[in-house]
Amino acid sequence: MEAPPFAQLTDREREVLDRVAAGFDNAAIARALFLSEKTVRNYVSLVMAKIHAGSRAEAIVLARSAGLGLDQPAPGGQPQSRRR
Repeated sequence: MEAPPFAQLTDREREVLDRVAAGFDNAAIARALFLSEKTVRNYVSLVMAKIHAGSRAEAIVLARSAGLGLDQPAPGGQPQSRRR
C-alpha cells in the first residue's frame, strides 16, 4: 500500500493543504470543513512548518507537485485542471 503524500501530516492537515492547493482562502476552507477561520490559520501554519514551506505559494507548489489540490472544485465551483 502506497503512503499518502506528506505522510507526516494528519488526515485533517492534508485536507486543509488540499484545499489550499486548490486555491481556497482560509474563509472558504473554514466553511468547507466546518472549522473556524482561526483554526484554519493554525492548521495552515502548522502544515507549512511540517512541509518546510516558507510561504503559502510555496506550499501550493509542493502540494500540487504531490498531486493535491487537483480534484477539489475551485472556489468558483469548477474543478482544477490536471495540466502537467
